[in-house]
Amino acid sequence: MMKNKYTLLLLILALFSACTKDRPEQMPIVRMAVESTALNGKVNENLSLEAVNVYGMLYDQEWKLNDEVISTASVYNFTAPKSGIYVVEYTATGKGGTFTHKYTINVGVPTVPISPNSNPYVTTMFEFLPAPGQNTNKALGILTAAKTLEGKKGLVSLGAWGGYIVLGFDHTVVNETGKDDLIVYGNPQSNFAEPGIVWVMQDENGNGKPDDTWYELKGSEFGKAGYERNYEVTYTKPAVGGSVAWKDNKGNTGTVNISSATFQSFPTWQAGTEYTLKGSILPKTGLSSSGLITSMPFAFGYADNIVGGDKLDIANAIDKDGKSVSLAGIDFVKIQTGIQANLGILGELSTEVAGVADLSLVK
Repeated sequence: MMKNKYTLLLLILALFSACTKDRPEQMPIVRMAVESTALNGKVNENLSLEAVNVYGMLYDQEWKLNDEVISTASVYNFTAPKSGIYVVEYTATGKGGTFTHKYTINVGVPTVPISPNSNPYVTTMFEFLPAPGQNTNKALGILTAAKTLEGKKGLVSLGAWGGYIVLGFDHTVVNETGKDDLIVYGNPQSNFAEPGIVWVMQDENGNGKPDDTWYELKGSEFGKAGYERNYEVTYTKPAVGGSVAWKDNKGNTGTVNISSATFQSFPTWQAGTEYTLKGSILPKTGLSSSGLITSMPFAFGYADNIVGGDKLDIANAIDKDGKSVSLAGIDFVKIQTGIQANLGILGELSTEVAGVADLSLVK
């Protein structure tokens, strides 16, 4: 009887030893609380990811976000600061091997849906920095003029090349397939346009501020002779007043001619004796000074260009490399004078903006 018990005990020990040797407990056995590998998330919303140690084993673990180690705990709380595709990878490493689990998290761009109270027009003026010009510091070229565009039509002058205004909607303007989405009103005439380049931005981080990525809306002059990207002009404040000297990043110089030598056309709220504006520049092919001074409109895609308003398609957005980007919608608009030109007695060519609206809400 004792011999049988002893034999049975040896058999049990042998089986236990065999099972222990073959069982995967010598490598990490982990259960992910969230088992799916493809997840959707929202900007600034917490997503808790947990790796459960099934057998209480000892092993090292780490979480990586886009290949950067960000935690060695069993729980990782993921919060996306902006929209995009994020890759989160968990790894547990023990003596017997490694366990991994990878999440791909798609965080969409935050949107503000249209409501019955949504305004067709931009409702917030975030920034206004005109270039020197004959209206700068006068009624059409001051901050008060810029704010006339909030919620309705108004009028503001952006000065010479590079002067700009940044505006925001109270809702997300949807990029509708095959349709124009925005309309920008100016004060052009059939033979005298002052084209401005239009930029758009999504509120990728959901904070209600235009601090994400600007995308230029490609117009008819994109890629033509005289069109350049990454262009810069530095304006220097004159000692007394009058004309303002400028130099660009291509080695060119010139002046913005101001008719009154005693009037200071530098923005009074701009500190320092010079400032630099950056953007894209449009060709001067539409300008003529033989007899009547004319500035003919471009085919499409610019502000203060077509009588009755310029209709623009968000689908024409391009990135910093000039490549098309797909935007579901936009929340902010920047308009910038696109041509650097002295027009004799008419002064500088300066884009004027009389209103910016969501075409889907315009009656």
